[in-house]
Amino acid sequence: MRITRLVVFGGTGDLTGRYLLPALAALHAQGHIDDRFRLMGASREDWDGEQYREWVTAQFEDHGGGLPVAARRAVTRSADYRKADVTDPADVRAAVAGEDPVAVYLALPPALFPATVTALHEAGLPPGSRVVLEKPFGEDLADAQELNRLLADLVPEGAVFRVDHFLAMTTVQNVLGSRLANRILEPIWNSTHIAEIEIVWDETLALEGRAGYYDNVGALKDMVQNHLLQLLCLVAMESPITLGERDLRDRKVDVLRSVRFLTDSDVVRRTRRARYTSGRCDGRDVPAYTDEPGVEARRRTETYAEIELELDNWRWAGTRFRLRSGKALGEDRKEVAVRFRSVPHLPFGQDKDVRPNVLRFGLEPESMSVDVTATGSRAETFTQLSLTARMDAPDLPAYGRLLLDVLRGDPALSIRGDEAEEAWRVLEPVLSAWERDLVPLEEYPAGSAGPAPRLAMPELRQDLLHEGIVMPTES
Repeated sequence: MRITRLVVFGGTGDLTGRYLLPALAALHAQGHIDDRFRLMGASREDWDGEQYREWVTAQFEDHGGGLPVAARRAVTRSADYRKADVTDPADVRAAVAGEDPVAVYLALPPALFPATVTALHEAGLPPGSRVVLEKPFGEDLADAQELNRLLADLVPEGAVFRVDHFLAMTTVQNVLGSRLANRILEPIWNSTHIAEIEIVWDETLALEGRAGYYDNVGALKDMVQNHLLQLLCLVAMESPITLGERDLRDRKVDVLRSVRFLTDSDVVRRTRRARYTSGRCDGRDVPAYTDEPGVEARRRTETYAEIELELDNWRWAGTRFRLRSGKALGEDRKEVAVRFRSVPHLPFGQDKDVRPNVLRFGLEPESMSVDVTATGSRAETFTQLSLTARMDAPDLPAYGRLLLDVLRGDPALSIRGDEAEEAWRVLEPVLSAWERDLVPLEEYPAGSAGPAPRLAMPELRQDLLHEGIVMPTES
């Protein structure tokens, strides 16, 4: 059943203006929604419908200039507004009121999810309604488990959409298609041939006015816990029987369940956290993170997180998986890099210029490339080649695809409840060790490549030697 009514709690926020409104206009332009569609924004501003439509128009000017004017106007006409406290059942009931099913989008800080879901339960939803939650899903494992319980009391699991827009990106889906649909890749997609897979989201953007959200979350929860672990699932999963929601999500959960548990010693050796100091980034001066408006230095929030994982299963035993994300870095690097092992023997008499192959899936911009070694002008010389293919622009933006799935009722690209909990299980030891300061909070200048290379044994970790957490030969 297709839903034609969308209520957005947090309807005046950055997510709504920057992503959801352009996505709705793209859906209208392609005929996926029509004039029957209705949008209700709900937030704390003391506005009426006309003021909200003026705000929607302004957001389209800032974030939707390339969309057809007719589609933008149609979405604006469909919009109405209601001032609401998202934790008040009476306000929530008024916002979702109606006999036909409604899709309720919680474009809110994660800390508000439990209270809002509770208010929705008390207010009641029309039969067939759906609930959409943004990442991160909860703030830790216990929080995710409690939120799952609250949602189960509200709507069936198939009506819960824990969305991650990364899963709707064309290149992300191409990772799965490339490895499963190509005979030359699938037989070598294992630890026998692949030494390491890097999943990286480095960006030159700094905080950009998002302190209210980011300073309570940090890079590990904002990027690694959801986005990068989702990419790990697609890269490492076994071939599903179909791409239907049950088969696909079962295989993703298998990957998370196979992640080897990290001890305190593992966390010390295999994770890093850091935050940026002042510097010059992408042609602009960037203040230190702790000097950004709205940041509380006492929280010790990281803007850079790196973690190395191993999977305990037949396919991947012996392959390293490195997940990394950082803000205010010197260059954008957003990719999945699959690093193959070296060939077992080279007959050329010299191999210093022969590098292992790397298959790269560029996430933004969307591309696919492979680094290979070829002979140069003479047989004994070598040259490095990078063969690159640019992807065609997708028909819909990532949020357009997600909203279409919500309105159609297809949860295949959303995150199932047990999957959300397993993702937190993977990172619980990291969160615990970081809270106890077992891993130092390093610093890096804005515009740099990130924190400096690690010393074999950082001097400030000497205290851990006496507790048996770090061995002297470990790095």
